[in-house]
Amino acid sequence: MSSRLFILARDSKATAVIEFALVLPAMLLLIMGMSEVSYQGYMQSVLSGAMQKAGRDSTIQGNSTSSVDTAVLAQVRSVNRNAAFVAGYPLRQSFNAFGAIKPEPFTDSNGNGVRDPGECFSDVNGNGVWDANPGIAGQGGASDAVVYTVSITYPRLFPVAMLLGWNRLTTMSATTILKNQPYAAQTSSIPATVCT
Repeated sequence: MSSRLFILARDSKATAVIEFALVLPAMLLLIMGMSEVSYQGYMQSVLSGAMQKAGRDSTIQGNSTSSVDTAVLAQVRSVNRNAAFVAGYPLRQSFNAFGAIKPEPFTDSNGNGVRDPGECFSDVNGNGVWDANPGIAGQGGASDAVVYTVSITYPRLFPVAMLLGWNRLTTMSATTILKNQPYAAQTSSIPATVCT
């Protein structure tokens, strides 16, 4: 038995097999990790493309937002059949103009750059409260700017991702901003100034 081990130890082919066995796990882990990251990039591009088309479709008068959302999910599921919306998504927030997609303007009386109680602000969305995001939930009306956000989750390709400390599910988001078509007269109002 010991003579066979001695012969095996002197054989260069056996050395190559041992070296390969030592390198194989790290090499497989690297290949699977690179494949996972590449697949995630591909899924992000599919989601972004579906979002752009859905966003354009949703700006047309009379289009059902639920059918547009279903089309986005169907496009993503054509690549990964287990993809699903994250709870609470898709989100739509409408603004009366692209320039309104920012915190409500306020008078910074003490110059600290933060809206403090008692400082007056323009109530863009009419809710009587200062908002960092004054968007109104929903698709909005004619000529409104709409921020459309979708977040999806799907299982990873390789279960070995958990060995790297990654979660079993991947979550990704995409956002697009579009303007509804001017199919009707836009409702406009001058924001009230509120001091609370």
